[in-house]
Amino acid sequence: MLDTVVQNMGLLCSRHKRGNQATTEENDKAAEIERRIEQETKAEKHIQKLLLLGAGESGKSTIFKQIKLLFQTGFDERELQSYTSVIHANVYQTIKILHDGAKELALSDAGSSKYDLSIDNKEIGEKLSEIGGRLDYPRLTEELVQDILKIWSDPAIQETYARGNELQVPDCADYFMENLQRLSEANYIPTKEDVLHARVRTTGVVEIQFSPVGENKKSGEVYRLYDVGGQRNERRKWIHLFDGVTAVIFCAAISEYDQTLFEDENKNRIMETKELFEWVLKQKCFEKTSFMLFLNKFDIFEKKVSNVPLNVCEWFKDYQPVSTGKQEVEHAYEFVKKKFEELYYQNVTCDHQDRVFKIYRTTALDQKLVKKTFKLVDETLRRRNLFEAGLL
Repeated sequence: MLDTVVQNMGLLCSRHKRGNQATTEENDKAAEIERRIEQETKAEKHIQKLLLLGAGESGKSTIFKQIKLLFQTGFDERELQSYTSVIHANVYQTIKILHDGAKELALSDAGSSKYDLSIDNKEIGEKLSEIGGRLDYPRLTEELVQDILKIWSDPAIQETYARGNELQVPDCADYFMENLQRLSEANYIPTKEDVLHARVRTTGVVEIQFSPVGENKKSGEVYRLYDVGGQRNERRKWIHLFDGVTAVIFCAAISEYDQTLFEDENKNRIMETKELFEWVLKQKCFEKTSFMLFLNKFDIFEKKVSNVPLNVCEWFKDYQPVSTGKQEVEHAYEFVKKKFEELYYQNVTCDHQDRVFKIYRTTALDQKLVKKTFKLVDETLRRRNLFEAGLL
C-alpha cells in the first residue's frame, strides 16, 4: 500500500516536472517571438517610406526598375527571360497602332495618299494588325521580323510615326525596331537596357527596399519605395498608402505637352499632370511630407521642343521662344520648371511652409543620372531628418 502511494506521488511529480518544462519552453518561444516583433518594429521605424506618384506614361516604373538595378541585385536570368513576351508584345502593339493609325489618317486626309500603304504591304499590315490585337502574341521569328521591317520602312508608316503624338505610339518604338533582329534570336534573353525600355502598365502596388549608400543602416538611410499605377482607374488604390510617408516623388513627363491620355484622348497629358500634382499637394496627410518633383523624359523633351512649340499646350500658351538650339531647350525647360514651382507655392499654406520641395531634371533611361538624382534625394532627406532632430 505504502509502495503504491509513493509510486503515484512519483508519477505526479514527474508529470508536474514535465508540465513545468513544457510551460518554460512555451514561455521561451513567446519571449523569442516578442523579441523578434520588437526588433522588426524598431527596424521599421528606421525605414523611410517613399511614394512614387504621377500620371500614366510618366516614367515611374522605369525609375523603379532603375532602383532595382542600381541599389539592389538587379534582374536575375529568370526575371530577364520573363520580359521576353512583354517586349515582343510591345513590338506587335506598336505596329498595330501605326497600321491602324495610318488608316485613320488616310480617312481624315482624303485628298492625300501619303498614309496609304504600298500594295505589297497592305496584306502584311492587316496580318500584323490582327496579331497585335490578340491577347496572346506569338514569339518573334525571322519571318515575322521581315514582315515587321517591311511595314516599319513603308513611307506611309513613317509619315504616321511622325504624328505619333496623336496616336499613343510608345516611346520604346524606335529602340525595339532598331533591335528587331536581336529580339527574334532563338536564344534571346533581354538585356537590362531592353527591360528598361519594356512597357507594362503598372496595376496595384509594387514595393522595393533599398539604400543609395548601402544596406548597412549606419552608412545611410534605408528606403521603401512604393510604385502605383498612374492611370485614372488605378488612383483609387493610392489613398491607403498616404499615411506615414517621408517623401513623395512625383514624376512629370515634360515631353508630353503635345500628347493626350491613353484613357482619354481629349485630355492633354501635361494638363492631367498639372491637375494631379495639385490634387496630391492638397492632401492633408502630406502637410509635413517632403516633395521631390522629377521633371522626367528630358531626353525626348530636348529633341521635341525645337520642332513642336511649347505653347501648343494650354498651360504653356504664354511661352515665347527666344533662341534656337541648346539655348532654346534650356529656356523652354526653365519655363516649364517655373510653372511647376508656381503651382507648388500656390498650393502651399502656412502649415506647409517647413516641408522640403526640390525639383530634379531626369531621364529615367539614363542610369548615371538616376543614380546621381537619388544620391541627392538621399542627402536632402538625411539633412531634413537631422534638422528635425535638432542636430542642424
